[in-house]
Amino acid sequence: MVKVNGNYLKLQAGYLFPEIAKRVAKFSQANPHSNLIRLGIGDVTEPLPKACSFAMKKAIDEMSTPEGFHGYGPEQGYSWLREKISEFDFKKRGCDISAEEIFVSDGSKCDSSNILDIIGDGNRIAVTDPVYPVYVDSNVMAGSTGLANAQGRYDGLIYIPITAENLFIAEIPKESVDLIYLCFPNNPTGAVATKRQLSEWVNYALANKSLILFDAAYEAFIQDETLPHSIYEIDGARDCAVEFRSFSKNAGFTGTRCAYSVIPKSLKGKTQDGRDVDLWSLWNRRQSTKFNGVNYVVQRGAEAVYSHEGCMQVKGLVNFYMENACIIRNNLKEVGYEVFGGENAPYVWIKVPDRMDSWGFFDFLLEKANVVGTPGSGFGSAGEGYFRLSAFNTRDNVEMAMERISSLK
Repeated sequence: MVKVNGNYLKLQAGYLFPEIAKRVAKFSQANPHSNLIRLGIGDVTEPLPKACSFAMKKAIDEMSTPEGFHGYGPEQGYSWLREKISEFDFKKRGCDISAEEIFVSDGSKCDSSNILDIIGDGNRIAVTDPVYPVYVDSNVMAGSTGLANAQGRYDGLIYIPITAENLFIAEIPKESVDLIYLCFPNNPTGAVATKRQLSEWVNYALANKSLILFDAAYEAFIQDETLPHSIYEIDGARDCAVEFRSFSKNAGFTGTRCAYSVIPKSLKGKTQDGRDVDLWSLWNRRQSTKFNGVNYVVQRGAEAVYSHEGCMQVKGLVNFYMENACIIRNNLKEVGYEVFGGENAPYVWIKVPDRMDSWGFFDFLLEKANVVGTPGSGFGSAGEGYFRLSAFNTRDNVEMAMERISSLK
């Protein structure tokens, strides 16, 4: 009989969002006439930018002709998209990232998991708490951890609490770690990092020969012009960091799937016998073997993000969702909730009322206001006592949800 990967059996309950879906489905079955408003997962609601949809339609027409047909494309992404990414997302911000160092993919969630294919065993791994669950669960699946304890923390991981007391900014570890997961703007707390704070992380990584896995999926939502959008705005980051980016949130590509990762050619790792090896070559080999690339039509849509019309339309989408975040943040503050985030990120992080835990507050909002959010404890034990609301929804739904929640106070 086939042997299974026993590491999956170490995972705690269900993945957070399917668990929420299960509870919501149970409530909906018992209350079929409830008008639920879902502010839980970070899925977008607004249509694709017209520049992107027009480019995709044009690409489909090309594909229907002998001269315009495209079969398998390069696993790393078409050069014309990678060059646009290099120019607009990095070089315009002073980052020395070439098109060849950019790998187009079908999602940063996938990339942040798949990167473990080229990471060896025995690394000391640091994650924040609370944390985007994929970082932890993918390490559990890969066999990089032991069992979970009573608090849901896994042996073999180093947890760095981010709380209101430290402004939700992870503190530099006192011990040496090999692999560090950072996410700014942060999911779930909405916190952002300054150049000084990121510089401290880069200096730490260089001194300890660590690798930073930097998730910048929400960089487009940064409103403060003094804040960095990429870790490569920090001197030395090319030698210690991988960055993940996505078109899902800024351009609404959650249903069309396009993202990219940056692997600088100067990044090095060590083999078990101590030899240096560059990570770019390993990732290039991994992608060439396990991935056939994002389809031509979607990549043409992503290229249109960088057109004049695309830039303006994406900016409009970002502004729309950040206005939603402002509505959520301001309404909750007015009725007495302690709130964080929502200023440079599309998530608002709420301190739950006294005498309630995170899942208790989830049930309270579901039953009393018919509003779905995300319990903070689902992101880690330090998230207990907090709750996340997403700004990704229609304006009418956001305003109605705030009216319902406000009426409960």
